[in-house]
Amino acid sequence: MGLAFETERRAEPRLGLIVLQADETIENELRRIIPSHATLHVSRVPCGRDVTTDSLSEMENHIGHSAKLFPSSISFETVGYGCTSGTSVIGIERVADLVRSGTSARAVTEPVSALIAACRHLRVTRLAFLSPYIEDVSFTMRSVLAANGIETPVFGSFEVSEEAVVARISPASILQAAVQLADNSEAEAIFISCTNLRTLDVISAIEDRTGKPVFSSNQVLGWHMCRLAGIEPSRGDFGWLLSGVQ
Repeated sequence: MGLAFETERRAEPRLGLIVLQADETIENELRRIIPSHATLHVSRVPCGRDVTTDSLSEMENHIGHSAKLFPSSISFETVGYGCTSGTSVIGIERVADLVRSGTSARAVTEPVSALIAACRHLRVTRLAFLSPYIEDVSFTMRSVLAANGIETPVFGSFEVSEEAVVARISPASILQAAVQLADNSEAEAIFISCTNLRTLDVISAIEDRTGKPVFSSNQVLGWHMCRLAGIEPSRGDFGWLLSGVQ
């Protein structure tokens, strides 16, 4: 027996997120930042087990296809590409072009553009940079920031190449490393790079101990996606950036 039904226009903000196949962290952290009245749709992009400049470059061949896997009926307010180091290798504009080749999006962002916007928002030009990755991957990211007027005079890394290990670095280790790097007068703020690091629950603790703003890849990406979509992020205890501090 066929049953009657009605349809209605879905008017909630729609946000899209392209996540690395190996990422175990970003979805949970972004769902805590993006407000409940917005809908987050997620697609995955193939990636290597180890993070190298070659494996990051390879993702360029898959981003457009991953974007095509979003529902074709949706026009997104914002789509985020969830890879900090991948963006630095592939390029900000190229990532945006690839995403738009597969889906309709009013705005596209990624952690690099989001970090640059967050630094400008809080008037930060010098970062203590904490990375999980090997030297050449981190060097590329720091070079992109320098080209956009953001220096990284203080740098430290866990020097890990395997994504599965990165996802299991303890938040306590991240806190300790960030505080250690922040103990330098050259740094105005701290940036914790990588969407696979579990950072959200230690950002405020690092700020309390250092007196400096803390940015992480997932935090700035969630903040920027909401900002571009014209919605307010959730006001959790996720650092000065999300508390409205200027």
